[in-house]
Amino acid sequence: MVAITQSTPRAPRRRGRRGSHSGVPAGRGVFARLTPYLFLLVAVGLLLLLTYLPAANMLWYSLTDWDGLDLEKNFVGIDNYVQVFTNPQIFGVFGVSLYYFAGSFVQMAIALYFAALLSYRTRFSNFFRGVLFFPYLINGVAIGFVFLYLFQPGGTLDTVLAWVGLSDPPQWLGDPDIANYSLAATSVWRYTGLNFVLFLGAIQSIPGELYEAAEIDGANRWQQFWALTFPGIRRIIGLSFILAIAGSLSVFEIPFIMTGGANGTSTFVIQTLQTAFSFRQVGLASAMAIVLLAIVLVVTFIQRKIFPDEKVELS
Repeated sequence: MVAITQSTPRAPRRRGRRGSHSGVPAGRGVFARLTPYLFLLVAVGLLLLLTYLPAANMLWYSLTDWDGLDLEKNFVGIDNYVQVFTNPQIFGVFGVSLYYFAGSFVQMAIALYFAALLSYRTRFSNFFRGVLFFPYLINGVAIGFVFLYLFQPGGTLDTVLAWVGLSDPPQWLGDPDIANYSLAATSVWRYTGLNFVLFLGAIQSIPGELYEAAEIDGANRWQQFWALTFPGIRRIIGLSFILAIAGSLSVFEIPFIMTGGANGTSTFVIQTLQTAFSFRQVGLASAMAIVLLAIVLVVTFIQRKIFPDEKVELS
């Protein structure tokens, strides 16, 4: 008796390469690999067109004596940069930035205080958070006009001071010794909300179990702040410090709207704008902009050395 066995047919081998027999056309596989780069191409193209190309043109302009109108641009080398650092009327306006830089520390202290306070459960905490953040949402030009009416002679502030018996208030914007303090206070009022949100988000990201353990150990609120809160938001404080320096160097809207740079309130950006469009020295103004960019990059580099990124090791 002969046994007849029936063999099971083998499944066809799959090709190692994608082809027409694999069900996926070869062209579609190439397109799938190129898709991420096609999305990046648009973003990188816009970045090059709107950011790096104008920056390269500005660098070229800073080496010329172009007035912004003539087609001819004469190469002058580093003469514009020498003038930036040697002309006291140009480089001296950096002293005005010190008022805003000092005001930024007051601003960070106020924001940190309210962020630490409102990070706990308090009544109407959401309302107070909105009140603190609302000034940052207002347009800078509108803020300039509001505080212009506040500080003008006989304005809102003078009226309030007259109610409490101060009938001879100072010239808040007309006195060169006081004007920069008034403008810096306006900047503090506007940007406190930004730092407040940054600090509040960083504090809320700290695990609550740490605070519970600290309370069990008998630590009070002040001790919890210095032992847990401050180290936990150290990187955000470093970021706020960089934003404070960059912001104090590039202040423009508030002094330009409220004083136009008069009475010793001209900032470096206002001086750059006037140099380019009022005095028709675009080459010199471009050099001033490059110097400002270099200062911000140096400060950022120093901040990254002082507050390095924390390395997280995955076990």
